[in-house]
Amino acid sequence: MTTRSALPPAVYLLGLTIFSLVTAEFMVAGMMPALVDSFSVSLAQVGNLIAFYALGMALGGPPVTILLLSRGIDNTRALVALLAVYVAASALGAAAPSYEVLVLARIVMGVSSAVCIGLCMTLCAGLVAPQERGRAISVVLAGLMLSPVIGVPMTAFVQQHFGWRASAWLVAALALVCTVLAASRLPRGEPGAQPSLRQQWLTLASPSLWGAYLTSGLIIGSTFAAFSYCTPILIQEVGLAPSQVAPLLALYGVANVVGNIVVGRFADSHTFAALRWGLALLVLALAGFALAGDLRWLSLTCFITVGLTGVALNPAMVARVMKAAEPSALVNALHTSVITAGLALGSWAGGAVIDAGYGLRAPLWVGAGMALLGLLSVAWPRGGRQEVQSCA
Repeated sequence: MTTRSALPPAVYLLGLTIFSLVTAEFMVAGMMPALVDSFSVSLAQVGNLIAFYALGMALGGPPVTILLLSRGIDNTRALVALLAVYVAASALGAAAPSYEVLVLARIVMGVSSAVCIGLCMTLCAGLVAPQERGRAISVVLAGLMLSPVIGVPMTAFVQQHFGWRASAWLVAALALVCTVLAASRLPRGEPGAQPSLRQQWLTLASPSLWGAYLTSGLIIGSTFAAFSYCTPILIQEVGLAPSQVAPLLALYGVANVVGNIVVGRFADSHTFAALRWGLALLVLALAGFALAGDLRWLSLTCFITVGLTGVALNPAMVARVMKAAEPSALVNALHTSVITAGLALGSWAGGAVIDAGYGLRAPLWVGAGMALLGLLSVAWPRGGRQEVQSCA
């Protein structure tokens, strides 16, 4: 029996860094009424603060990564520099005198966050042996999973007792701690150790890589087509009391963490199997949720099952990208942008079918359809074997 080696402490630091970035992205959801009152804007405008952050991630990440690569900046220095920008933008948001300034801060945070997440993935891949990458990535991505379970409730609690600005300063302080630790604890790259910008551009010509990107976008899109509207679905369709939704969302977050750990164990050795089984389960869970009708137990079981798959498939998604191409900063930054674009597309499509009059459960069918497309994208045996063999 093979004994697994301990992961380097730097892997856990990268996980903490992603935890701080994702908490800042979604903390707005827990303080919407306070922001409405503070800036005298509509609820929709406050909701757009999440969209602006995501827009910055989707559109700004790759160009900034290319700029850093063109200047020959090594990954650790780039991460520290972008984290410093993130801290400054977080501080601007915490002190924002107007809604417009807060929007600007959120866009800058989104751009720097996308690059930082890509760099965290790249640095993590370089810290461990290739056969350990899936397990290490699952630890780093645990920061993403723990954010809705710990980070967002934490910021909501602080907001309720000390105001939304206190929450914003808390997240800025956490990002500052990560910046200092990254500057002092992460290894510096040797000159010429990372692929040149030209080499990384050539990597993007790989069809296998774009197939991996497509699958990732469909997985996240299908999940958020449903999850974005889970609160009204659970209250109006399933019949839960509003007070029961928060504990159930916490349970959903726990399911994310459990799924992430399980998938991380198989992501290296059984990448495609993990994606196929996970997507098949996601299709069944979303379709079952849509068809559950008055069967509350079935609706809730399917909802938690979505938590066990969906976002929890991240380690396998990243492992597939790393098998399709060398995990460079540009490859990982573009992967982050594709995932963010999938999230935006899924959320938009879910809202569009509701607006079209198909009912509150219609987003579940949108999610099931996108998950089915994702399953088909990994169901071609020949293509799957070629990808695996090319990386063996």
